[in-house]
Amino acid sequence: MPARDADVELSPAGVAQAEALGRRLGGLGADVAPQALWVSPYRRARSTASIALEVAGTTLPTSVDERLRDRELGILDALTWRGVEALHPEEAARRRWLGKYYHRPPGGESWADVSQRLRGALRDIADAGAERVLVVSHDATTLIIRGVLMGIQEAELLELSRTEPVPNASVTRLVHEADGWRAQPINDVSHLEGEAPITEHGGDRSGTPA
Repeated sequence: MPARDADVELSPAGVAQAEALGRRLGGLGADVAPQALWVSPYRRARSTASIALEVAGTTLPTSVDERLRDRELGILDALTWRGVEALHPEEAARRRWLGKYYHRPPGGESWADVSQRLRGALRDIADAGAERVLVVSHDATTLIIRGVLMGIQEAELLELSRTEPVPNASVTRLVHEADGWRAQPINDVSHLEGEAPITEHGGDRSGTPA
């Protein structure tokens, strides 16, 4: 029986990606290295963080926060878009009407719902006091965090999800400056090149209803 989404383990490729991420972290100077870790409770995220820190040869104060979990799809979980149209045509029609950002499948979350819970997590991360924080989460949550901090609105955010999907174990660095937040780099996978395969979670580009 397949595992529920929260219990999915890293594949061998995922382990190699986490190790490559760890080597990148281990090469950071003390003035740029993270001072704390906040991580999704999902097994694959916690494993990525654990492997990366072990390879980097470091430990960090760690907070496992359920608000950093992946988006929940409810009755659409594990279905391709073709499957949604066949099994839940009313939901396919509702999503076409409401759009991806506001459509909440029964038992699941809209992107707006995820944005709301991430805002609370980001406030707590800021209040915790660490200047540099490593957040290990998921592709949709990574993009939405960027959207929340940088004020990216619905249309642009969804276009970014379509044209610039977040690769697994990639690095996006968000820096707060006097005039707001800046992202540099975005979806960086240079640490994976020659070390591990570069892969993406499916998402809409492969026909799934995320």
